Amino acid sequence: MRASCLRLAGSALVALFLWLVPAVAPAADVTFETAPLQIIATGGKVHKFTVELAVDSDQRSQGLMNRRHMARDHGMMFDFGVTRQVMMWMKNTYLPLDMLFIAKDGRIETIRENAVPLSESIIDSRVPVAFVLELNAGTVNRLGIATGDIVDTRRISSAQP
Repeated sequence: MRASCLRLAGSALVALFLWLVPAVAPAADVTFETAPLQIIATGGKVHKFTVELAVDSDQRSQGLMNRRHMARDHGMMFDFGVTRQVMMWMKNTYLPLDMLFIAKDGRIETIRENAVPLSESIIDSRVPVAFVLELNAGTVNRLGIATGDIVDTRRISSAQP
């Protein structure tokens, strides 16, 4: 009887593993280009970063999920291709993040600091934006980044008329 239960439990674990692998496997295929980005503070101070670009739906869906580390001067920029109200969440994201919601002209419109890892709570841009920049939590406070500061990168420049 015990051996039968163990075989059944083992079969259930194998079935569960085989069911989960296809759900996880496609995420491994998502790759991101990188680009330089700078934030120009109202007082003129410039903060430089290297960002991964999330520009298509697969990349935007994957984002920084399942990552355990990101270099201090790195981030991820989401390009939505249109200006709209944006809703983000931290599901499957282990890194605490600062989120900067950015207008088409590069102006930071809304900042949400210290997003809680693994939370499914909605983080709302509150206003229509074209881009979201995710940085390690604490970066906004450490560098004094504020609404009205300008994010400058080739991607934002090419979005200008």
